[in-house]
Amino acid sequence: MSNEKQVDPGRRGLLVATCAAGGVAGLATTGMFVSTFQPSERAKAAGAPVEVDLAGLAPGEMRTVEWRGKPVWILKRSEEMVNSLKQTDAQVADPNSERNPDELTPEYARNEYRSIKPDILVAVGICTHLGCSPVTRFATGAQPSLPDDWHGGFLCPCHGSTFDLAGRVYKNKPAPDNLEVPRHMYLSDSKLIIGKDEKGEA
Repeated sequence: MSNEKQVDPGRRGLLVATCAAGGVAGLATTGMFVSTFQPSERAKAAGAPVEVDLAGLAPGEMRTVEWRGKPVWILKRSEEMVNSLKQTDAQVADPNSERNPDELTPEYARNEYRSIKPDILVAVGICTHLGCSPVTRFATGAQPSLPDDWHGGFLCPCHGSTFDLAGRVYKNKPAPDNLEVPRHMYLSDSKLIIGKDEKGEA
């Protein structure tokens, strides 16, 4: 008879089962920890480019979409709105979008319209002063908190900053810069994608 101790078959079965259960639990826990390092679907969606259908957007109308948690305005400017930009050139602080261009204005939008197409403005609807959300003031003429020769645009009610219909800030206002123009491109005459252009994603 061997001098080695005999292992109880019952104990051996219990030991194997315990080790197997522990291994499964360990793998599951590791999987849970690894999954926390993966971006959620919501996080992916928050940074993904947004496609917008412009069909049905009439002159003078504006649509707001969300991109990276920010409101992005798409304004289809009427002919009168486009023409008003020449009149506000001398009244705005940065008519040619020369301040912080890499952060606020892509190269293809560094023009009087701040856009690819003269009639379509694409801008982030967040004031560059303290991050408030301006309101639309498209009606022209004298109005509360606005000059008598108002040509239409946006008003930040928090501290009174005003922007023209190209998102250019008026002189002597708290906001230091024009509204941000996000990277964007046209997929067709009626399809716009925000957050991506020919150079890649923003």
